[in-house]
Amino acid sequence: QVQVAESGGGLAQAGESLRLSCATSREIARYKAWAWYRQAPGEQRELVASISNDDVTNYVDSVKGRFTISRDLRKNTIDLQMEGLTPDDTAAYFCNAPIGETRFHFPWGQGTQVTVSS
Repeated sequence: QVQVAESGGGLAQAGESLRLSCATSREIARYKAWAWYRQAPGEQRELVASISNDDVTNYVDSVKGRFTISRDLRKNTIDLQMEGLTPDDTAAYFCNAPIGETRFHFPWGQGTQVTVSS
């Protein structure tokens, strides 16, 4: 079964940066959109950022101006550059290719944990 694999998480202090990467064996350009999601303990998974196949991006208000989603067609990855991290960004981060709002092309991966200390 084709899966996605997230990487790049870790520990950071408030104000620092991290770069997450999402890889899959499928060609990422085949999909209309990709997105990063996050889930904090006890919370529902939320959409953080999305990018279409013509590189139109959207962000949840809480990360606008701090996070940047991009597609690297050469490496076949979807990346999330996160700057100005705050403790509120602490969560497990996941990527997927959404089909509308509630369906996804891939089963959820294991995610990558981001923990930000104050």
